[in-house]
Amino acid sequence: MRIGVDYYPEQWDRELWIKDADLMKKTGVRLVRMAEFAWCRLEPREGEFDFAWLDEAVRMFADRGIGVVLCTPTSCPPLWFYEKYPDAVMTEQDGQRTRTGIRGHRCINHPAVRRHCQRIVEEMTAHYAEDPAVVAWQLDNELEAYFCFCDHCAERFRDWVKNRYGTLEAVNRAYGNVVWSGEYSSWEQVRLPFGHYPSAWLNPAYMLDHSRFASDRAIEFVRWQAAIIHERCPAVPVTTNVWFSEHMPDFYKEFEDLDFISYDNYPAARPPREDAAYFSHAFRLDMMRGVKRRPFWVMEQLSGGLGCWAPMGRMPEPGLIRGYSLQAFAHGADTVLHFRWRTANIGAEMHWHGLIDHSNVPGRRFNEFADLCKTADALGEARGTAILSEAAILFSFDNEYAFKIQPQTEGYSYLEQPRRLHRAMAGLGMNVDVISSGEDLSGYRIVCAPEMYVGDAAAAERLHSFAREGGTVILTARSGVKDKYNNAVMAPLPGVYRDMVGAYVSEYDPIGRDTVSVRFSDGTVLSAGQLCDILEPEGAETLAVYDGEYFRGKAAVTRHRYGKGTVYYIGAVGEQAMYDRVVSEAVKEAGAEYIPGLPPSVEVTVRRGKGKKFYFVFNLSPRETATDIKGRRVSLAPYEMKIITEDDREGAAAQK
Repeated sequence: MRIGVDYYPEQWDRELWIKDADLMKKTGVRLVRMAEFAWCRLEPREGEFDFAWLDEAVRMFADRGIGVVLCTPTSCPPLWFYEKYPDAVMTEQDGQRTRTGIRGHRCINHPAVRRHCQRIVEEMTAHYAEDPAVVAWQLDNELEAYFCFCDHCAERFRDWVKNRYGTLEAVNRAYGNVVWSGEYSSWEQVRLPFGHYPSAWLNPAYMLDHSRFASDRAIEFVRWQAAIIHERCPAVPVTTNVWFSEHMPDFYKEFEDLDFISYDNYPAARPPREDAAYFSHAFRLDMMRGVKRRPFWVMEQLSGGLGCWAPMGRMPEPGLIRGYSLQAFAHGADTVLHFRWRTANIGAEMHWHGLIDHSNVPGRRFNEFADLCKTADALGEARGTAILSEAAILFSFDNEYAFKIQPQTEGYSYLEQPRRLHRAMAGLGMNVDVISSGEDLSGYRIVCAPEMYVGDAAAAERLHSFAREGGTVILTARSGVKDKYNNAVMAPLPGVYRDMVGAYVSEYDPIGRDTVSVRFSDGTVLSAGQLCDILEPEGAETLAVYDGEYFRGKAAVTRHRYGKGTVYYIGAVGEQAMYDRVVSEAVKEAGAEYIPGLPPSVEVTVRRGKGKKFYFVFNLSPRETATDIKGRRVSLAPYEMKIITEDDREGAAAQK
């Protein structure tokens, strides 16, 4: 396992460089990431390139045995570029140009942006192609599925729609443009969604295609840069760093042509004290691993209190710098770089704290980081081991986009039920893959398919086949609602999944922030909110009924035998305990391996390989706790992780 840092030599005086590099070597830093925002220093004037300062920094780290991750600086073109091409900045939804002065405001579809990005990438890769110190390349920085409304984006959106549908008649039919007299009679009428209207006021099929288009353009930008680097530096792996932004590109497609995924990991500096929230961040880590179902990197890891986009937040409590990094290793990371080595004393991010504060005196957080470096070195045996999961959760970016376009009820997001299902499985000490809804399901015992909202015939068939052949499926409310265009299906819900579920929805009630009780057959009463499917079983067994409102006594949760398998349906957006209960029953029925009796704050992840099992046991709590793992009593200090190793007699078979 490797620990690194993000470093910005262009922001510091040279006399600090050597001191920093010496301290990094002493501490055990293995990697540094550089140059993602340094275009103005690499090309200070158009066509004039200066790599001397970066060469000096690369050699300095290489001489100390520290590898270098170089980044293409295409997120931030220099001001001379915008002076020459003022229309290359993004255009806002109201038609106004984005003002320069921050980062990431270039339009990735602008021809001049593409020409200049190509040139700087080609110059950098040519310069460092034979440098053994460069161990990886990162493309751009935190690339989003940008909503730009300039003429270039409008033209490309029009072309995208043409390629997708072929004729105006097909577009009008797919979008249902007859509503509000919106039918296109010429291609020039296909425009971007200008104006300040809420997205829910606009055509939902059209808006989903706009989100898909924005995602596809970001993905194309990544593939375009990756192709340049792969051609010039074929032996060096290429990635880009992602995070859970407002407009995420489809990660599963984005990384198809990249060598590994990297993620910017900023969990809460002060974890929630409520038990139901403990595992929420592990969901994101498992999704990063699930993107390629291989080990991933953390390119930016929490190192201090955050402050820039919002006022300063709390500092991480003692133990969290170490604990969160080990948590990332536990969930499939094999490399973690901390953002940043030293807190900036210039620029907007000066209150986004790094490992060393403005005092430039290493303190509590740095000392904890130094201890982490030693621990990571000792974990070398676990590097390259696999996380083998019997359970998966399906994720769809179409559904993520569609929920944002048409919010279902106040405060209800697409991520809510996937996270609760994940927390329920994590509470049983299970490995869980968060995978694309387009993935093959073979090898799993249990698959959670929450909110299968936008139609995907292939995904529906895979779920049917999985259950027929003996798999256990958990479906939830808001499944089967839309067709592939984001138009409502004229059939009782859950639509295409009705035969699997063995029940249909006679009515649903978006109760929002109101609540209703749900009573299970053993008398347990739990709370539900947001949205309630009123179910009419047609072969399914009723596990719980509503205990309030006008639908008192109607089915809320069902179980149905389908083929050789079992399908559970959670018809209400319930409190965490509801998911815990249903998942526990489903896991036992599926015969999946789990760890009973874990405290709510304890997370267990298992990595396997080299003839061993590694149990990563993490206490995400400010209180001491203890639990039994594989017959051993494990005591954990606040935010402590312990690793238990045992021989894996079934390892060879499991790896197959």
